[in-house]
Amino acid sequence: MRVLLSTYGSRGDVEPLVGLAVRLREHGAEVRVCAPPDEDFAQRLAGVGVPLVPVGPSARALTKAAPAPSSLPQRAAAVIAAQFDAMPAAAEGCDALVATGAMPAAAGALSVAEKLGIRSVSVTFQQLTLPSPYHSPLAYAGRPFPADVTDNRVLWDLDAQSIDSLFGEALNTNRASIDLPPVDHVRDYVIGDRPWLATDPVLDPWLEPADLDVVQTGAWFLPDERPLPDALTAFLDAGEPPVYVGFGSMPLHSSPDAARVAVEAVRAQGRRVLVSGGWADLALIDDQDDCFAVGEANHQALFGRVAAVVHHGGAGTTTTAARSGTPQVVVPQSVDQPYWAGRVAELGIGAAHDGPTPTFESLSAALSSALKPGTRDRARAVAGMVRTDGTTAAAKLLLDAVAQDRPPMHT
Repeated sequence: MRVLLSTYGSRGDVEPLVGLAVRLREHGAEVRVCAPPDEDFAQRLAGVGVPLVPVGPSARALTKAAPAPSSLPQRAAAVIAAQFDAMPAAAEGCDALVATGAMPAAAGALSVAEKLGIRSVSVTFQQLTLPSPYHSPLAYAGRPFPADVTDNRVLWDLDAQSIDSLFGEALNTNRASIDLPPVDHVRDYVIGDRPWLATDPVLDPWLEPADLDVVQTGAWFLPDERPLPDALTAFLDAGEPPVYVGFGSMPLHSSPDAARVAVEAVRAQGRRVLVSGGWADLALIDDQDDCFAVGEANHQALFGRVAAVVHHGGAGTTTTAARSGTPQVVVPQSVDQPYWAGRVAELGIGAAHDGPTPTFESLSAALSSALKPGTRDRARAVAGMVRTDGTTAAAKLLLDAVAQDRPPMHT
């Protein structure tokens, strides 16, 4: 059995596929991943023996360039075209496709699967892209919803119109090139009737609307057995647990002084600091021995050894911190991150920073809340409720569908 996993996005879009790929391979499947050609993605997949089929431009370079919102249709068209160029060869001989990541990329991948007659399923790592009367959609940059519209159903209708305007022409032009009929509504095509939601039900509870059959598998993680680097372990062993500060794949264009603000705020709490560079290129602000610069590291092992995790609020980082039982401070930058910040605060497992730009005062207040003993107690309690079988559930669903020769899962 051969499976193609396809995404376009940040590390948070690629890492879950690493976990699923390894689990599928344990069941005898041959797996390959289509993803951006970034070196860190290639190295991560190579480390678990999964081949990468590079598709489209570098996600890191595109993110750090901060392109104007008005260029989104052109950028999306290039991403869609890249899927149509690379996917047919990558999908050759495959029995199933799992598509996730940016919507135009998923639309392109699913179209190629449709042409080849391959079973496919659409997956999201946060529920805010799934239409529901219980929450509003995410607005695309430069395309805010009318301020006077508050009915979620109306907002989802406007969302569908916006997506068609942004991506419809490019998608249908490429579909016509391989003799596929046009898609009337891009969002509905990508989601299908039975999408998968690869998030934890405690952290991200899904309330099912009657017209969408969502399968919530639990979050996808690969158990990470990598040891922490010796120098990092020595720093951890040398004193009280430090506070981790890292913003993952966020470039922090609005917070050029984020490293200094974070280090000073953590020091004011009497804590040592771990600074993770990430796509924001955070660095130490001085040579004092209470700070340590963190590169690529096993977060599953690391987060359990720190006093708190200060981060951007990506789904993966939020879930990893929650599983570790460590309090969080979420400084949301964009997209779904304010949602995850809100969930952390609602669950009582940390603090939600107000807005993307921390100051010494604002971050100090959030840290003070997160470092309270009651917050740690609650974080430990919630950690025991978080599922750990997401990839197992997803792999079984996919393998069963193929083994029983079911019709395409994506409709």
